[in-house]
Amino acid sequence: MKIVIVGSVAAGTSAAAKARRNTEDAQITIYEKDSYISYSGCGLPYFVGGETSDIGKLTPRDARWFKERYNVEIKTGCEVLTVDSAQKTLCVRNLISGEEFTDTYDRLVWATGSKPFKPQLDGIGSRNVFTVKNPQNAVDVDACIAEHPAKKALIIGGGYIGLEMAVALKERQMGVTILELSSHVMPLMDDEMAAILQKYMTGKGIDVLTSAKVTGFQHSNGMARTVMVEGHEPIPADLFIWSAGIKPEVELAKTMGVKLGITGAIEVDNRMQTNLPDVYAVGDCAQVYSLVTGSPMYRPMGSTANKMGRIAGDVITGGSLKFRGVLGTGIFKVFGLSVAMTGLTEKEARKFGYDIEVIHNIKPNVPDYYPGSAEMTIKAVADRKTEKLLGVQIVGGEGVDKRIDVFVTAITYGARAGDLFHLDLAYAPPFATTKDPVLYTGMILDNALNRGRRIMTTHELIEREQAGEKITIIDVRNKKDRDRGFIEGSLHIPLQKIRSELAGFHKDDLIVVHCNKGVSGNAAQNILINNGFRNVYNLSGGYKQYIIEKNRERK
Repeated sequence: MKIVIVGSVAAGTSAAAKARRNTEDAQITIYEKDSYISYSGCGLPYFVGGETSDIGKLTPRDARWFKERYNVEIKTGCEVLTVDSAQKTLCVRNLISGEEFTDTYDRLVWATGSKPFKPQLDGIGSRNVFTVKNPQNAVDVDACIAEHPAKKALIIGGGYIGLEMAVALKERQMGVTILELSSHVMPLMDDEMAAILQKYMTGKGIDVLTSAKVTGFQHSNGMARTVMVEGHEPIPADLFIWSAGIKPEVELAKTMGVKLGITGAIEVDNRMQTNLPDVYAVGDCAQVYSLVTGSPMYRPMGSTANKMGRIAGDVITGGSLKFRGVLGTGIFKVFGLSVAMTGLTEKEARKFGYDIEVIHNIKPNVPDYYPGSAEMTIKAVADRKTEKLLGVQIVGGEGVDKRIDVFVTAITYGARAGDLFHLDLAYAPPFATTKDPVLYTGMILDNALNRGRRIMTTHELIEREQAGEKITIIDVRNKKDRDRGFIEGSLHIPLQKIRSELAGFHKDDLIVVHCNKGVSGNAAQNILINNGFRNVYNLSGGYKQYIIEKNRERK
């Protein structure tokens, strides 16, 4: 059997390696038009920032290594021009010599990945406007900084790579501004969680301009000088990073008759097969589907690409592996802040028609008395009907990675919100609190879903007040906290006095209680409910979450 793979980054090399592990009988060839193979795209900002000084560490394997290790022939600098699916032939051009030749296949795997989304804007091709997609891009950025010392960098796009590049360039003592087309950075997150991230970044000296539509660059002598933004004066900079999203590299596959899905990526089944016989697609050029909803999605990640490649390599050589879908899990770090997400956002859950419970849980990663204690905000979304966890977002210090992986596992295996409390998670002061933030998240959700301890988010509170509902808001914090700031129109009744003030309220009143983060608010809620009050909510995330969302709305 002759296996030909087009593309040699995570998915293509993973497919080749798995196929070879399964059989020694196949002839395996990979065509790659670039000179780099099997590189870590997610590591590129860390090279630019100086954490990784050697680009070779991000490209540890070359064609020779694959030949010796797996007996896989990787031909770099070779671009596949056309494919005839009926004859099972390919026309290939050697980009160095210009020679064109024909090859044949029994099984074909598309692993062409993705490419930056770059509209036709005046000046976007300037020498100091870069994308960061492959190792050469990162090397070029580094060389440009060395050759033309830059004082100010401007980044178009506030997604994963854009934010990581902002940190990298800030670490190199540049002034950094991020322009984001949507209303907040990290559009994959819900807005109030992204607001925590954005506030942190501005506190670190990174300027952020949202709802910013770039219309072009003013340039001279081959160099961009300013970027033009709709509704704003031109913004000058010395270095520009274009990081406004990517799209699947599918043009050639489309010309041979491969079907694209609704996301614009190649449509595959759970065995990575396309609509054409003996043709497969893996990695960033292929469409995946949500493990929660079953709906198609496009979420290019190196981890997913490796998984898809392994499945294709197994299937081609007679194996039984099947793709189970993804949650779209992601994590990144901005200075000392970790940001992670998995599953559905609140916005997505509502779009798919779920009746949802939403909570914000603000807890330290380890006990307050232990060195390194840092707060994390966990937002969890659950389905009221099934009580299953649908999605989680976390912003915080150390330990975010551990918690998001627990939530990923829980969602993957269909855990209900109340199941989280029963997890026997590791505990010792250097690692966690006795009631880990994961357990607390389960407790809050279970109380809201099954025990009448309902939660109201800041967004819902503001929405219902604006609709004219009469809501009594009771602040149960101490005077010191109250003096630092309070919700307009709220009543101040410290928790220890609330029992003596119950007579002042009617038991059918709509009451929202709150503290700083939610714990004392829950205690007050319990007192009211146990005394016969029938319509009591605890404010999700307390005053801390309220003020973040309120400030965001003002902006």
